[in-house]
Amino acid sequence: MSNAQRALEHAKTQRSAYMSGFSELLRIPSISTDPNYKAEVARCADWVRDEMRRIGMKNCQTIPTDGHPVVYGEWLEAGADKPTVLIYAHYDVQPVDPLNLWVTPPFEPTERDGKLYARGSEDDKAGVWANLKAIESILAVDGKLPVNVKLFFEGEEESGSPNMHPFVAGNKDLLNADLFVLCDGEFVRDQPSIVYSGRGIVAAEVTLTGPDHDLHSGTYGGTVHNPLHLAGKIIGSFHDDAGRIQIPGYYDAVRDLTAAELANLEQLWARTGPQFKERSGAAHFWGESVASTAVRATALPTLDVNGMWGGYQGPGTKTVLPSKAGFKVTMRLVNDQDPVEIGRMFKDYVMSFATETVSIEVSVPVAGYPFSTQFEGAGVEAVQQALVATVGKRALMERAGGSVPIAGMFQRELGIPMTHLGLGPGDNIHSPNEYIVIEDFYLAIDTAIHVLYNLISFK
Repeated sequence: MSNAQRALEHAKTQRSAYMSGFSELLRIPSISTDPNYKAEVARCADWVRDEMRRIGMKNCQTIPTDGHPVVYGEWLEAGADKPTVLIYAHYDVQPVDPLNLWVTPPFEPTERDGKLYARGSEDDKAGVWANLKAIESILAVDGKLPVNVKLFFEGEEESGSPNMHPFVAGNKDLLNADLFVLCDGEFVRDQPSIVYSGRGIVAAEVTLTGPDHDLHSGTYGGTVHNPLHLAGKIIGSFHDDAGRIQIPGYYDAVRDLTAAELANLEQLWARTGPQFKERSGAAHFWGESVASTAVRATALPTLDVNGMWGGYQGPGTKTVLPSKAGFKVTMRLVNDQDPVEIGRMFKDYVMSFATETVSIEVSVPVAGYPFSTQFEGAGVEAVQQALVATVGKRALMERAGGSVPIAGMFQRELGIPMTHLGLGPGDNIHSPNEYIVIEDFYLAIDTAIHVLYNLISFK
């Protein structure tokens, strides 16, 4: 029996214990976006660090940042002739609102019909836990890992990784490796996929200020410029009727997909497209004349208003002309778009609406770069062969519509090859009743074991 097979057998005997430990991790409400949970995020980081130490990782530490801590650990005793693999996942989670839509409390892991329900169960504590249990299984039977491993677990991915860039830039030696494995995403048994491209992100907030206090709309309506009216004008100007973004220069850096990328995207979309539309709950999609749905969802930039505020929001009527109004925006960017430049374009465009009657402030707190992993090569093939061994299928190569800010940072700052391994077999991420399929999670752990052995010959 090979070492890999022995590790797989060990993981199988430990399934109950592994799931019990996972439930402990899920009970910690590590919500990074809410300052009220800062202590819980720190507690979660310490818990993960201690678990790293327990399973045999070395130099395990929680490293402070200006935001939430990074959890780091390493095992570098495989030898200089073996590759060093840097594995990433994040231990922070999204808020749980609306709480009333959860069937069971979000931080009380609950098993129903072969699924484990809890916030963070798929996104992305599955990525943390599957890697830890893969390493634990290998060390338990072999006493050593087949490759050198560095673990980097982030605590603020769900808040846009605002403090990660200075950390990555300042710790290049610590994080240097031969391959970066991004473990944030789905594990789908029926047809796995490997994300080879993800969009960048720019988040912005706009505040408009008119009079220095709220006014009676009967007395002052028509004489004082209403900030909400100007906010609506700005928002309405972002797109034309077809859905194309109207900020000058917004599309200048966007490059067309290659024929191979387009063919792969169409193949993937033939499988996922119907489910994509069903999940949306939308009767009709927007922007059909701009490009196909598959291209618009993954390969073109976006600009979306995520919320707007101002004036009276309660029941009934209050005849108020508000002093202030505002809205929040996120923009998803594709390869070759620079988030700093796009943020400047956005700010300049919005500020062009400023008048003597209403002032405008624009803040851009989050800017994350797009990223591209390997489309083919030894790193991708190590993941492909692992998936063949566990689920019997090679993965399709996928462009992601979402963003993983840390990936673009690593690509720009470290310049090391990158591949993707999703380890979260479930659904309802960022929504009530997030879950993983328990049997598929065991397969995800097995896949992580196979990947580590498959990477022996990467260097």
